[in-house]
Amino acid sequence: MSEKNDACKTCPSQAGGKKDSTLSIQNELISSTLDRIKYKIFVMSGKGGVGKSSVAVNLAAALAARGRKVGILDVDIHGPSVPHLMGIKGLLEVDRGKIVKPKKYNENLYVVSMESLLQDPDQAVLWKGPMKTSAIRQFVSDVAWGDLDYLIIDSPPGTGDEPMTVLKTIPDALCIVVTTPQEISLADVRKSINFLQYAKANILGIVENMSGLICPHCQGEVSLFKKGGGRDLAEKYGLSFLGAIPLDPVSVIAGDLGKPVVLIDDPSPAKDALIELADTVEEAAMNSLEAVATAHK
Repeated sequence: MSEKNDACKTCPSQAGGKKDSTLSIQNELISSTLDRIKYKIFVMSGKGGVGKSSVAVNLAAALAARGRKVGILDVDIHGPSVPHLMGIKGLLEVDRGKIVKPKKYNENLYVVSMESLLQDPDQAVLWKGPMKTSAIRQFVSDVAWGDLDYLIIDSPPGTGDEPMTVLKTIPDALCIVVTTPQEISLADVRKSINFLQYAKANILGIVENMSGLICPHCQGEVSLFKKGGGRDLAEKYGLSFLGAIPLDPVSVIAGDLGKPVVLIDDPSPAKDALIELADTVEEAAMNSLEAVATAHK
């Protein structure tokens, strides 16, 4: 009898049962965590270098500045930039066993990023799909997010493992697609929209970043990358156009200093546009039928 029990322990069906049980427990933890978050905003782009992380960080900071409780989840496993944009350093702390505490930026703003799990921030993360999927799920299930008004999720560009995992893990996420005005970016954004439609995701709207350059001397506007491509794309697909953010040297300096431009004291066209974007996103989230249904479950 003892020999039979020992054999059962190594049986593949037994191992599969343990795996299913662990997955079920994690699903329950994810569900209980998300139930305490009113709106989940997923910021993505079809192409790198469009300023998606900057938009996500400043959107979160602007919402937090008006008293909302906000979390930022940086799921860019290979190239996280949120900690740099916010001047956050050091490792995440683990509390009560394996529960992770988010980095506190201020009283209303908390951050979790892959970079905050690395001893060396310059270390390359050589992970394939299943490991990235597992990590993103743990960023939800094993983090003490608490009660939030908003969770802003910053994704790497494209339509790979990370965006798909986010949409499967957080099916009620409201998606914002960031683009720049030129055609090479818009072509990739069309793929992102197609991906979101295929995944039956809730698309909140499109943001056009780098929409004209504001001269720091005369405050005149230069159409460096032209303008209006994001608005035209939104109209073509019947989506909301959430706003246009101009290129502004002040926002570059703020990013290098590790401070969101919406929190600096100096006047800035980008700052004004990002604060207006936060107003628009908040109104759109509150008016979203999907978000309203989720909030009243």
